[in-house]
Amino acid sequence: MARCDRGYLCAVCGHEVENLTDSVLYLLYVLGEIPAEQLHRLPERHIRCEPSLAQYIDDAGFASVTCEGPFDRRTLDAEFATGEVQRVTAGWRRLQSIPGSGMTILDYPLSDSY
Repeated sequence: MARCDRGYLCAVCGHEVENLTDSVLYLLYVLGEIPAEQLHRLPERHIRCEPSLAQYIDDAGFASVTCEGPFDRRTLDAEFATGEVQRVTAGWRRLQSIPGSGMTILDYPLSDSY
């Protein structure tokens, strides 16, 4: 099957990223970390395949992820880690709410107040 027929493949595990709600790229877009015009140019990953980001999602609907090594949130400044948990969890929740919402892609990003 041609690559275009299979969708976007995860650069880490090689499996297809089937849903927008599982996409690191769209989570980063919602968080305001990448512009829309980069979504189709950057390598895709499942959120769970990016533990340095996924570890900051604290929601009952997302099984927690641990990031071993120097970027483990448990070893970072507590105030920074708490802020990242709030920010990334808000972004993940927004991402989960997009399908069926009627939002356009320009509406996806969170406001600064998330």
